[in-house]
Amino acid sequence: MSDDYYAVLGVSRGASTAEIEKAYRELARKYHPDMNPDDSAAEAKFQEVQRAYEVLKDPEKREMFDRYGSSFDAAGGAAGGGNPFTGGAYPGGGGFNFESGGPGGATFDFSEIFGAGGGGGGFEDVIRNMSGRRQRSQPQRGRDIEHRLSIPFTTAVLGGEAQLQIQRASGKTERIEVKIPAGIEDGKKIRLRGQGESSADGASPAGDLFIQVAVSEHPCFTRKGNNLTVRVPLTPSEAALGTKVEIPAPRGAISLTIPPGTSSGARLRVKGHGVSKHDSNAGDLLAEIQISLSESLSEGAKKLYAELAEEPGERAHRDLLRSKLTW
Repeated sequence: MSDDYYAVLGVSRGASTAEIEKAYRELARKYHPDMNPDDSAAEAKFQEVQRAYEVLKDPEKREMFDRYGSSFDAAGGAAGGGNPFTGGAYPGGGGFNFESGGPGGATFDFSEIFGAGGGGGGFEDVIRNMSGRRQRSQPQRGRDIEHRLSIPFTTAVLGGEAQLQIQRASGKTERIEVKIPAGIEDGKKIRLRGQGESSADGASPAGDLFIQVAVSEHPCFTRKGNNLTVRVPLTPSEAALGTKVEIPAPRGAISLTIPPGTSSGARLRVKGHGVSKHDSNAGDLLAEIQISLSESLSEGAKKLYAELAEEPGERAHRDLLRSKLTW
């Protein structure tokens, strides 16, 4: 009793010749014995697909199958011929003729299945080339490795070097020197080519080492892009009268002039003294003023503050500040 050839190819009974050929090519590739060595189930499936195609591609045989259904074999319409890939015989007898190109002398173009160009050496060359491609498989490079590295804030800004230890798949621990580029940001990755795992065959390229950088916080500085902000504490008298203070910067300390009447929270910009990368201009340094009172005022200091609080200008300024407090 014949199979349902439409179901074998996965097409409907009203499928066009083009749809049948497309389904056949896909299944022939999938179950081809050269693609599935030593797989008897795949070989049997390939024979089934081949038999279904030989019937449905032929208008007369397809009509007989549509008419007789499961009695198609008894009606004498089953596809004959040997399995062109294994030399086995299909039900119905007959052999595959390489010279004539297909079962029973029918033309069978293997380039339809494998996409081979014309002018080749025949089917044997197609199989030989496919086997050769499988044996000459693409080289498998080694596995990539990811590692997390914590670095100081100053190293991230100025650049430097760091050491890390990598435990290989063999169990061996290896120490690697890493150059930290100036201006690297938190969360960025450094790629070291060829520092990953070695390839299995020993001849293919090794994998890469990806280092994710975690930048530690700084007690005085914060960073946004290429700009740095440093908190500069001042006494009330310094803020009121103005002064000069020396503040740290990435490329050395600088003298900063505080104008009289500077309020807490004000930011003074120092151009070009921020983060400097090799591929961009340096950012700026922002000095954020913080007015700080002594925790233990002397009696004399308290008396002076009391006198200051009663000054007309001080009282007017205090009233102005209070008026801004609204819901």
